[in-house]
Formats: sequence, C-alpha cells, structure tokens
Amino acid sequence: MKLLACAAMALSFAGCSDKGGGASVGIIQYAEHPALDNAHEGFVEGLKENGYDAEDGTVTIDYKNAQGDQSNNKTIANTFVNNNVDLIYAVATPAAQASANETKDIPIVISAVTDPATSGLVKSNDKPDTNVTGTSDLTPVDAQLDLLKQLVPDAKTIAIMYCNAEDNSAFQADLAKKKAKELGLDVVEATVTDSNQIQQVTESLVGKVDAIYVPTDNLLAEGMASLTQVANENGIPTIVGEEGMVQNGGLATYGIDYFELGKMAGKQAADILKGEKDPAEMAIEYLPGEKCELTINKTTAGKLGIEIPETLESDAVIIE
Repeated sequence: MKLLACAAMALSFAGCSDKGGGASVGIIQYAEHPALDNAHEGFVEGLKENGYDAEDGTVTIDYKNAQGDQSNNKTIANTFVNNNVDLIYAVATPAAQASANETKDIPIVISAVTDPATSGLVKSNDKPDTNVTGTSDLTPVDAQLDLLKQLVPDAKTIAIMYCNAEDNSAFQADLAKKKAKELGLDVVEATVTDSNQIQQVTESLVGKVDAIYVPTDNLLAEGMASLTQVANENGIPTIVGEEGMVQNGGLATYGIDYFELGKMAGKQAADILKGEKDPAEMAIEYLPGEKCELTINKTTAGKLGIEIPETLESDAVIIE
C-alpha cells in the first residue's frame, strides 16, 4: 500500500528535546486499573532507560488520569496542546482518540490500544502516516479461548462480555466469536455501556452459559470484582484478557505484560524526542509471543471446583 510520508510533520518533530529544562511529556491515562497503571509505569521506565529521566531533569512528565470520563480526556488533551508539550503518551483507546482529535502536530505515542487502524488513529498499523504511533495490546484471543476449553472442557455455551462503547473491545469480541465457532461453542453476547450494568448483566447469564470470556476492556477491568463476585458465586468460570482481571477474581488468562508494553512505548517516545524517528513512519509495535504469560487464580479455581492440569500449572503464574 502506498502512503505519502508527511515531510513537514517530520521536521516539526525533530529536535523536540532542545527546549530549556529538558523535554516535556504529557501522559493521559483513561482509567485506573492494573493494566493501564502498568502501561504508564513501564513507559516511564522505558523513557528512563533511553535517556529521559524525570529525576535528572532530562524530561518533565505531567501525568493525568481521566478516571474513565471521556469529557476529562478531551480537557486533558486540550491542556497538553495548549501547554505545547513535546509529546503526548495516551494510554487506552479513548485517551488516544481524544488526543488525536486535539492535535495533528504534537507527536502522540499510544499504548493499550488493540487495533489503532480500526480506531481511526492511524491510516495503517504498518505505516501510520499521522502524528500517532505506539504499541498495541492485542491479546492472543485464540489462545485464551483454547485455555477456556482446557479448563472447562464440558463447556457448550459461553458468554462474550464487553463494553459495546469501546471499539477495541468489539474488535476482540469479533475475534472471540470466530474462534468460539471453530471450537464448536455457542455464543451469547453480553454487552454493557456503564459500570452500573455489570452486576445485572452478569446475573442475567446465570443458568444460561457455562463460562464467560472477557477481553481487555477498560470498563470491565475497572468493574471486574463485581463481575467475578456474581460469576464465582454461581459457578461460572471467567477467562479474561489480562492479569489484573485474574487478580480481581477471574479464573485465568493467557495475556500480555503491560509493563513491558509500556517500556516499548517509552523507547518509541525517546526516539521521537531525540529527533531520530518520525511517528508517521513508525509501525505499531506488538509484544512478541514469549512475553505472554499464563496466569491462574488458584483461589477462584478452588471455589469453582476446577482442578488445574499439571501441564498448565507448571508453566503458570499462580495467584493464591
């Protein structure tokens, strides 16, 4: 595919770190939950490892959390643009979209966005051709559904539960539906639009499904404790998109390391700040397969009466 490179944009990005007092970076995080927190912390570490350390003044970091409110995303992004920061790091799709809507000039590095192209952030994941680049948190959906069948071999019908307002959740749900069909599983779609619906929708699945699959979804990650309380009390295993959800009562995941994902984004940001690379030409990056980890909540397994096969337990991170 032929895409035009933005030469003028590249010139505006070069030498961003030449301002007095070091480079300035604004971090906008959509919500507060373990995956996004780790992506933030990893980014700071990635910057540090590549020459930008807030402690020695080589970078000034302004961190703001939108607390899951889209209007806050817009306000924060607008503030960063008005302050003329050298770079914006946007964690999660709503934060990334708000930032991209506010500026086409300031470089934006994103993370915890499943498919930037589908989200309208880049023209192509291979060659963004915009002021946006970063890292994708596309999880191994197929492997997660295979894990579901291993742990719940008698499952016939599963729910795929996600927030239908999140583009990337819908993207993963479509992947999960395709894989479930290959595995011979019937699927019930269970969608929510706000946190107040999580308990009610989960309760509606009792007696109708043998397991619940939850992708990496910001709303459900925040409300995971409510979901798993109902599911676990009613004997419904939950296979989830990332480790933080397992810590909050999910049965298991085969997921990515968000801290490592953030570190990758931090290196990308450092390359841009040094003027060595142009976001328009920087492909969206993905964690290699060996960075994915199997995580199992043994307490949840006990509540559900599920025996973890030795072949899985020996390779897993176990949460007691």
